Amino acid sequence: MNRRDSIRSLFLGSMAGGLALESCISASEETINEKIWEYQYGRTPEEAARDEKLLATQYFENTEINVITRLANLILPPTTDGTIEDAGVPKFIEFMAKDFPGLQTPIRGGIMWLDNHANRHFDNDFINITEDKQHEILDQIAYPESKGEQKQEVKFFSLMRNLVMTGYFTSAIGIKELGYKGNQPNVWDGVPEDVLKDHGMSYDASWMPKFVDQSKRNDIAKWDEEGNLMS
Repeated sequence: MNRRDSIRSLFLGSMAGGLALESCISASEETINEKIWEYQYGRTPEEAARDEKLLATQYFENTEINVITRLANLILPPTTDGTIEDAGVPKFIEFMAKDFPGLQTPIRGGIMWLDNHANRHFDNDFINITEDKQHEILDQIAYPESKGEQKQEVKFFSLMRNLVMTGYFTSAIGIKELGYKGNQPNVWDGVPEDVLKDHGMSYDASWMPKFVDQSKRNDIAKWDEEGNLMS
């Protein structure tokens, strides 16, 4: 089992219109719509308005987004299934930081630590040093058992790892990589004839016409004006 498979297993194991606030949004409707997630779910008008308001602003600086993106790629490197960027992970983390302000200081502080540490040891910002040197820094904070002066940095990396994995594996690309299919429709034609025969049983012939005709399962039901089922 490779590293990505291990992470996948861990993740699976852990998984058990105008709007009222439109006037509060300073960005154009076109700009907001470009930022709206492709996959929406049931939201009340108030919740949708709040989401749009958050999506219309940006908390992290572009330089910080670059570090987040690089860090996410180090945590989950690209594969043929997709990339961090394809899954919209940086946008997800940016949104989460606005939706849960308590994440802002730990993430921003962790990014500052990465840059300060990189500059102190390698004379450059984290984003500009080699991948080997980036891994060298992350190896110091990537394990929960790390102790001492880097306790906060360890918490930062753990937080980022959780956000990256959640953002990726809840995206369409990540779900496809997991192979998750969800509930799939099937056709139930009753107990197979050979099984009935083995148990000495059979269906009552008088009931057979009352069963669902699977050949018409995709037909749309129609009712008359009085609400009586026509077909």
